[in-house]
Amino acid sequence: MCNRQLRAGMPAGTPRRSTPDLEPAFDRDVFLLRERFLSISSKYVVWSEDGRPILYVERPTFLMRTVLAYILAAIAASMVMAWTSSAVAATGAAFGPLAALLGSGLALATFVVVSMSARPLRHVTVFRDDSRREILLRVRQDQRVAVLARTYTVMTAAGLMLARLRKEYIHNILRKRWYVETPAGQRTAMAIEDSMVLSLLRRVLGSLFGLLRTNFIFVHVDPMAGGAVFGEFNRKFTIFDRYVLDLTSDPEQRLDRRVGLALGVMLDTGEGR
Repeated sequence: MCNRQLRAGMPAGTPRRSTPDLEPAFDRDVFLLRERFLSISSKYVVWSEDGRPILYVERPTFLMRTVLAYILAAIAASMVMAWTSSAVAATGAAFGPLAALLGSGLALATFVVVSMSARPLRHVTVFRDDSRREILLRVRQDQRVAVLARTYTVMTAAGLMLARLRKEYIHNILRKRWYVETPAGQRTAMAIEDSMVLSLLRRVLGSLFGLLRTNFIFVHVDPMAGGAVFGEFNRKFTIFDRYVLDLTSDPEQRLDRRVGLALGVMLDTGEGR
């Protein structure tokens, strides 16, 4: 457990609703995530509260294809710079500085767009165990190029869409947040950094050797819930990357636990932590 009382939620002792049709590995309120080290890809073992491994999560990195994408982007940007340099020489001294500035901006934009377009999509797969023989859940990256927002589709192994996770980059300037949306596009929940003050300190000081580790709270955003906090995703104060996803203040399981776990994984790998 995260050993911290949730700042809001259902009263203590509220009976928990069971979901008989749900895969038992997901039918719980607390998930412990441990990231595997010495691995190029993002890999997590998900544990129950009593210390049993219950799920295995993997998000490939595609290192060589990513390096190739950056090489192609550098070549494209160099070609743009060469073209703009010839344009600067043709314009003469009057418009030379302006043309050079515009050319540099165009080359930078070319590098970003080409590198993002050429990189492979990094989907997340949740397996029953590390043998990777049985898939239980998928989280698909929807876009290669994302400017203002990026979305991920959470779906069952059979391809049934459960929810969409949305990350809006402009919010990361002050306070990171992710949204949970229904398949129809209605927002139902939000994961947001636990404190505005701490989030600003993290922007300036970084993690400060783990003292300012990034934690998130989960909030209902639909009108009926009134912005109630119902969960937390906390990084434990350890040398290794270990996380606690605590949804005990949502005994009615208004947030599908499969979506909750997918969101927890993306709060780490999707933020590059």
